[in-house]
Amino acid sequence: MHTHRVTGKQNNSKMCLVCGLKNRFGLFSRFYETENGEVVAHAVGREEHQGYPGRMHGGIVSALLDETIGRAIMIEDTNAWGVTAELNVRFKKPVPLDEDLRITGRIEKSGRKVFTGTGELTLADGTVAATASGKYIRLAIDEIVEDEAAFAEDWFPYPEENDPEMI
Repeated sequence: MHTHRVTGKQNNSKMCLVCGLKNRFGLFSRFYETENGEVVAHAVGREEHQGYPGRMHGGIVSALLDETIGRAIMIEDTNAWGVTAELNVRFKKPVPLDEDLRITGRIEKSGRKVFTGTGELTLADGTVAATASGKYIRLAIDEIVEDEAAFAEDWFPYPEENDPEMI
């Protein structure tokens, strides 16, 4: 697992399952942009996120990968949003709960309306537990949500004292 300099931190929302800070069932993930053009997120699964006892549900693993890959387009275009058209996930190892997970996403091909990306979810010991590839539709936020003003209140920067300089 390589370490890279953090070049930016992406916004969080209030209620998103993956990044929502007010969603009591959420993952509270933080997303960092790195010098090599990737987005790296950290998450810790809790009991609410399990499939089998002690193991994260595969749908939650998929959501983490999907969100991280989809956010990578914001590095090149801060006004672009990725809406998932296709997501393929390969599960390699069980994902434990209560462990710091690293999720990495990157853009492989970027077109005017469609982009593709890949990512992986890595356990604390460096083992890759899941990989994904996806195809996304590039849209502006006004093409996704009906109430842009409400969205603007729900999408905000969340700086923290312990934000890493390297990740």
